[in-house]
Amino acid sequence: MAAVIKAEHLSKAYQLGDFGTGTISRDLERFIARLRGKEDPFLKIGETNDRTTKGGSDIVWSLKDLNFGIEQGDAVGVIGRNGAGKSTLLKVLSRVTSPTTGSVKIKGRIASLLEVGTGFHPELTGRENVFLNGAILGMRKAEIKRKFDEIVDFAGVERYIDTPVKRYSSGMYVRLAFGVAAHLEPEILIVDEVLAVGDLEFQKKALGKMQDVSKNEGRTVLFVSHNMQAIRTLTNTSLFLSDGMLKYHGKTDNAIDLYTSSIDSNRFSSDMSAVKGEHVTIHGIKFLDKEGTETSQYSNNNQFNIELDFSTDGQKDVGIDLFLKDGINHEKLAISSLLHFENTFLPQDPGRFRATISLQPLNLADGYYTIDLAISIMKIKWDIYLEDVLKFEVLFCNPKNVTSWSLKQEHKYGKIAWLLSDVPKFTKIS
Repeated sequence: MAAVIKAEHLSKAYQLGDFGTGTISRDLERFIARLRGKEDPFLKIGETNDRTTKGGSDIVWSLKDLNFGIEQGDAVGVIGRNGAGKSTLLKVLSRVTSPTTGSVKIKGRIASLLEVGTGFHPELTGRENVFLNGAILGMRKAEIKRKFDEIVDFAGVERYIDTPVKRYSSGMYVRLAFGVAAHLEPEILIVDEVLAVGDLEFQKKALGKMQDVSKNEGRTVLFVSHNMQAIRTLTNTSLFLSDGMLKYHGKTDNAIDLYTSSIDSNRFSSDMSAVKGEHVTIHGIKFLDKEGTETSQYSNNNQFNIELDFSTDGQKDVGIDLFLKDGINHEKLAISSLLHFENTFLPQDPGRFRATISLQPLNLADGYYTIDLAISIMKIKWDIYLEDVLKFEVLFCNPKNVTSWSLKQEHKYGKIAWLLSDVPKFTKIS
């Protein structure tokens, strides 16, 4: 099939702080360089878009030298951390903003849904905005009329269709905006993270519509989401962006594996300072196999241990909570020491301790998982809450034994006591 989107050396730079170079001479220098067909001299000092570092330049590359092609009928996911350049890429493809260097060639009409209320006027009614948005997308009035009832039915806002959209909830906004974008037959449909605003029913309906648009109607879909399950379900190929650069373009499963494996496998290391709370200080945490060896991989048929190194001032009713999440950051189940009937609160003897928490095989699906650590006081407030302190990979899954998603809300505190092979063991170090 022919490529409907082709990006060559696509880059986008932004200036931080105030706009402009600050002096007429610098503006003139940039203008002369542009006339001579030379690179902007002030972009040479631009830095990679790493939001975690301060940097020394006021120019950052939100996108840097991207090269890729997307064929007609492809469903393509765009994944990466916050600040990786996903939304900037979609804005360039949607012609909301222009690239700083490089080029992008697009064949066909584009419908984009980049944020809640894209292309809607708050003072106009839902009905008026459907026609306005359709006209912006290049549709004729007769075409919009033909699709109008289908759009309203899909959005589920028939009762409010003649009400100004400024009175809509964010979910209603997205329902109607997506209905317009998906039903008015663009050749290319671009959808950012906005679907997360809708409820579960609408998300399922929207994903189904995008699948239909791509597979049955042969149109191209670009979909940005932090929900890896949705990306895996909808798309066959994905772009993985990191710090504005394209790290991988290929099969979605491979892209997701690269993305999830890019998360640090262990937050703690010997050269990191301790994390202090009001009553507890965390010195380190390890993921151990059944032989006691530190590892980052887990087989479903084996027991594993989590070893926590901490100091406590002996405050009463302080306990450990561990929250296990899958690769798309959904809480899967909670492993809690707050089982008051088992008397497994932290020791009330001040000092430094090592806690060993042993768990039965969890029957998790293959993939990457992370663990949040919380130290809680009387099950009421957190003394410490640390996200993604550990990451491990599950291997050799038996699909028949995979823990059901329906159990998610049932595995809370005492209800998941069956997961513990034994109560946590505390060993005093000093």
